[in-house]
Amino acid sequence: MSSNDPKAREHEWLSYYDRFSYFSPGKVRDGCYPRIKEHSVPAKKAIVLVHGLSDSPYFMTAIGDFFFNNLGYNVYMPLLHCHGLKEPKGMEEVDLEEWKANLVFAIKTAAAKAGEISVGGLSTGGTLGFYMATINPMVNGGLYLFSAALDLAGGRFGLLGELKERLLRTFLAVLFDSNKSLIGDNPYRYSRVDMDGAEALARLIKKTDCLVDVFSEKVPFPKKTFAAHSECDTTAEISGIEKLQKISVPEQFNLFRIPEQYKVAHASVVLKEPVMSGDEILEKQNPLFQEMMDAIAAFQ
Repeated sequence: MSSNDPKAREHEWLSYYDRFSYFSPGKVRDGCYPRIKEHSVPAKKAIVLVHGLSDSPYFMTAIGDFFFNNLGYNVYMPLLHCHGLKEPKGMEEVDLEEWKANLVFAIKTAAAKAGEISVGGLSTGGTLGFYMATINPMVNGGLYLFSAALDLAGGRFGLLGELKERLLRTFLAVLFDSNKSLIGDNPYRYSRVDMDGAEALARLIKKTDCLVDVFSEKVPFPKKTFAAHSECDTTAEISGIEKLQKISVPEQFNLFRIPEQYKVAHASVVLKEPVMSGDEILEKQNPLFQEMMDAIAAFQ
């Protein structure tokens, strides 16, 4: 879609660009812009939904629509630093502290209009959501995790995933980076995960590991948490979610498992419809999307 199409950038969050000058309507791809949906009548609840590494707020729109239309929430979908750009420059300037700032701004904006603030997200966005739900007192609602990257997947007992995280936190990560363009056929994400961004995620996972270790069965994680995860996820290890479940209040934690037989990939968990390029399917949808939304509504 062209930016000249008035429907191409519905619900674009223009004030977001005022806060983060490295973004602007001209710099951000049509499918990747930050989004905001607020009710005309003041809403009691709001949710901040954060996209994953290499993708954009588009991936959170179907879930955002459900929270807005069915549950009455205001919805805020920030764009993370170095994402969604027409000229990403290899994400060389990506900064974890900016990701945190992006999320803090969204939380503050939400809190100015509603009394109960929840957070959630896909993959890296879920990890950031957990981080903020733990340290930010303005997040006084629930936590919604979709394929949350609390652990990277890989190998027996997750040992390869742990090795990946340690490697990404070292200078050696740049040796595995590619010079190929990040812009490909998919209008809603980069063509690959850049090592600079992956390194930032690994550093974030280390921080969340420390936060998880604060809690136990005797001192449980206090947030009401809904987590959706595919059993065949080869990117984010489900053991990270299971560990969080063990140190949460049982009746406040709902794990929506997508059985391996459905073959739902990591990012597809949040997709109501497939991402297409002509007749080619770039990202398959989650066939259990509506069941997942029904589970969220019941969890409310």
